Amino acid sequence: MARVFLSLGSNVGDRRENLRRAINRLRENVAIDALSSVYDTAPVGLLDQPRFLNLACAGETKLKAHELLIFAKGIERQLGRLPTVPYGPRVIDIDILLYDGVVVHLDDLTIPHPRLRERAFVLAPLAEIAPDAVDPTDGRTIAELWRALPAQDVRPLAEDEGRLADV
Repeated sequence: MARVFLSLGSNVGDRRENLRRAINRLRENVAIDALSSVYDTAPVGLLDQPRFLNLACAGETKLKAHELLIFAKGIERQLGRLPTVPYGPRVIDIDILLYDGVVVHLDDLTIPHPRLRERAFVLAPLAEIAPDAVDPTDGRTIAELWRALPAQDVRPLAEDEGRLADV
């Protein structure tokens, strides 16, 4: 079994339901044991689009890293994600952040996620559930990476709306 950390985001349609459906589908191959609060975040890259809801999850999987990528991309397609411009609006986005403490460099997959260290919408929820997880490329913990990041527009939702109920 491999320990994995994933990031999910949505800014099209019922964002909360999109996250809930993606988590439920991920559970088919990932034994999720940690789920962050939901964060309301500003878009990055392409700014003229709706705000995102983001969260992080962690769990164990039997899938190899590339198999997990294929599985996650299949969930995105099944939930209605369509090809669009880079950093554009999306029903759901699922990224593999960390995979069992290893570094992976393939044509279509890089782990740790190549922009992990610069994105507050990824590090804030990840630091909530795995502050001591280590970036295998430089040895810093997620909490250290989060503290080193300049402030960005990332806000945890209020306690009563910050968790995905019945997931």
